[in-house]
This record gives sequence, structure tokens and C-alpha cells, in this order.
Amino acid sequence: MAAPKFRIGVAFPQNEIECDPIAIRDFVQAIEGLGFSHLVAADHVLGADTRSRPDWQELYSAKDPFHEPLVLFSFLARLTQKIAFMSGVVILTQRRTGLFGKQAANVDIFSNGRLQLDVGIGWNAIEYEALGIPFNKRGQRLDDQIRFLRRLWTEPTFSDD
Repeated sequence: MAAPKFRIGVAFPQNEIECDPIAIRDFVQAIEGLGFSHLVAADHVLGADTRSRPDWQELYSAKDPFHEPLVLFSFLARLTQKIAFMSGVVILTQRRTGLFGKQAANVDIFSNGRLQLDVGIGWNAIEYEALGIPFNKRGQRLDDQIRFLRRLWTEPTFSDD
């Protein structure tokens, strides 16, 4: 029996690199050159403003820079050849499904099939509140979105009639 093939990746350092495109380019090209198999980028659409929520004790707030994963991966696809792009868990329920599906399909095309998605419902009720999306309906919303995305990515056209 052959030994299992391990894939070792790197988490994108969003708090350390922030918004410097040259540093981001150098970082991703360096990790690809070192032979890492994938890059994982975390996702938060919005963060809590601790000025209006002084009791906020969670790990992330509005001060923490989170790049939009699909936009980041699209940028990085042009700069790399082999490394795969993995979403840390895209909070799909905070996004419009059709637009997300189109964006993800485009990143997959532009990266030559190197996109891998993890999606979830998220834990931060404040993000949902700010986006006007019911927090308590996120589980059913995710189920509906996954069904829609599967059809969007496998059927030329469809109707829910």
C-alpha cells in the first residue's frame, strides 16, 4: 500500500499583510515556490464596531482586515501557477447566491481549476444584523443556496417553477 500523500498549505496572514498588493504578491509567490499545496483565506463580511459595542469580546472586530476571498483568489490566480486556493469558510448565507456562484465559477476558470470552496453559516450575529439578514434563518438559507449553486454549476438553464 502506498503511503498517503499529504498536502500542506498556508493560512493567508490577513492581519499581518493587510492591504499591500506587493507584499501579498511576494508572499503567495514565495509559498508557492516553497512547494506548499494551497493557501487558505478566512472570511468575514463585516466586523463589529467596538465603539458602539464596547462589550464585544470576540476574536475579530471591524479593525481586522479581511479580504473578500474570491477577489483575493482572482488576484492571486494571475500571480501563480500551481497553488490551490481554499476558502477558510465563506459565509455564504451573507451573500447573494447567483452572484457568488458566478464569481466562484470565474475564479475557478481564471485559476485553471485551483479553487476549493468551504461554505458555512457563520457565528457572528452582528454581521447578519448589519446586512439585514435574519440570523436565525441561516441554516435553511444555506441549504437553499447549496441546492441553487449545484443547479447553477451543472445545468445550462433552469427554473424553480
